Amino acid sequence: MSRQIKSVAVCGTGTMGSGIAALCANMGLPVLFLDLTSNGEDRNAISAAALERMQTGRQPMLKDEDALARIQIGNFDDDLVRIADYDLIVEVIIEDLGVKREFLEKVESLRSDGSIVATNTSGIMLAKITEGLGDRLARDIAVTHFFNPVLVMKLVELIPGENSDNEVIECLSRFLANDLGKGVVLAKDTVNFIANRIGCFWLLNGLNSAGTALDAGCTMEEIDAALSKPIGVPPTGLFGLWDLIGLDVMDLVAANLRDNLPAGDEGLAYAKLPQVAQDMLARGQIGRKAGAGFYRMSKTGDGERFKETFDVAAGDWRGSAEVEMPDNLLNAVGLLFDDGPLGKLAWQVMGGTLLYAADLVPQISDDVVNIDNAIRWGFGWHQGPFELLDALGPERIIDRLEAEGRPVPKMLQVIKGTGDNRFYRKNGGEYLGLDGAWHSI
Repeated sequence: MSRQIKSVAVCGTGTMGSGIAALCANMGLPVLFLDLTSNGEDRNAISAAALERMQTGRQPMLKDEDALARIQIGNFDDDLVRIADYDLIVEVIIEDLGVKREFLEKVESLRSDGSIVATNTSGIMLAKITEGLGDRLARDIAVTHFFNPVLVMKLVELIPGENSDNEVIECLSRFLANDLGKGVVLAKDTVNFIANRIGCFWLLNGLNSAGTALDAGCTMEEIDAALSKPIGVPPTGLFGLWDLIGLDVMDLVAANLRDNLPAGDEGLAYAKLPQVAQDMLARGQIGRKAGAGFYRMSKTGDGERFKETFDVAAGDWRGSAEVEMPDNLLNAVGLLFDDGPLGKLAWQVMGGTLLYAADLVPQISDDVVNIDNAIRWGFGWHQGPFELLDALGPERIIDRLEAEGRPVPKMLQVIKGTGDNRFYRKNGGEYLGLDGAWHSI
């Protein structure tokens, strides 16, 4: 009989762990909710506080009292042994390789045969997590990369290890899709997987490249207006998204990429913060959670709120300006093929990201569909990279690359060889594979 998941132990009660626990409880599953042992009188104080937060706030995470009743709390010292009674153990502790390995070694010694282990990480490779921890764990573990907030975001990246049992991956895929209602993307065990590999390339490329447009007289507001709706990216734009994520988080992402991207990867050129961002990070101007990043909200003497923009050249704040984009720059084709500074920036950032994605098959995914789904579901793009390439016209992009003497990425080479000039056909029912053949979705 194939494996089934009817109960879940969530180890870690932070934002991600709370979201996963709440989702499972809302879907009718019994949940064991564990965290570190408190030094106070109540040894379960940490998990108890997390459970309390799940019930409060403007948008409580638990849908009803029945969901609350399905969650049992505990601590690692007294209650980790209880994971033996659960089908799925989800590790959601600190994003630190050494800490994860030490914790999973304890999990492996306590869990039952037939149970499945999921480690939730945004980019640490599974091979590094499981190295030397035994064959049984290697067979029964996979990465499940939930996106935050868990109750809202559709995407979960599922990453098997080299020795993961196919039955384990099939069971997790069914569970995530059917029981939890997620959009499951099958990724490979490479640094940052799919969505963050491409999405963070876009972010880091954009921040490192924006200086050219600023020097040419463009404002940050104009850059955000260009790198948002016209290319099908959420309205935060580039700088707004950096503020949302936080310079501190992206600095760690960049360091991880520097350490783990393969030699020769184009992302290495952007795996750092430009000096102006490093200076902002040093003084704590890291984004919304700190009250200020590239933008901030301020108040007049009468208490009226207004938005301000940090002028990176002047090193001071000014009132934010409304931007009205010219008609010829209101769509991706018009913008990316325009010769003005915004068009050149869009080609460098969005065009560069599309080309980067087109060269990552089969390194991060065996097909274009998983990549497109990951970016749409994880970063909120209106179209995935290959859908957007179809809209722009792959042949036109190939001609431009060849005219500039630049290499043509793998998947664009495939298109050139087939003559179809698209990645999808039959209203998205078929996609072009690396083999040059059409495959059903």
